[in-house]
Amino acid sequence: MSDGAGGSARPARAVYPGTFDPFTPGHFDVVDRARRMFDFVTVLVAVNQVKRPSQAGSVRASAIRAVLPAGWDNVAVEAWHGLTAAYCHRFSCQAIVRGVRVSGDWVHESELAAMNEALGVTTLLLPARAELMTISSTAVRASAAKRRTS
Repeated sequence: MSDGAGGSARPARAVYPGTFDPFTPGHFDVVDRARRMFDFVTVLVAVNQVKRPSQAGSVRASAIRAVLPAGWDNVAVEAWHGLTAAYCHRFSCQAIVRGVRVSGDWVHESELAAMNEALGVTTLLLPARAELMTISSTAVRASAAKRRTS
């Protein structure tokens, strides 16, 4: 990739942050699309107890690694406690990738994108594919809980 000024090529790195509780087919699709756009993508598993995830960040990261195809050599998965922009600066990532399903996501993600832009990191919002728009981690968790109590 060019730096846009006719200079030498440098790898374009991106992060795809989220709670991923659980990692859904929509998340998988965003990772697949992002890995085709960037030289390297890190799936950044948020360690945020405010969201009360069902499992520790390291466990969620391991579960994601287990479902990613072996040939995806330009994708890594890491648990991270802190601001996504701080990770980007520390590890030279040029972009944050976020998936959006519905208009409410768009509003929320646009606000986060503006904040991250002010911190020096660009955000790329990827709209969900039509067949994946109805799948959310919240719905998957609710469905799993209902099956456990039935």
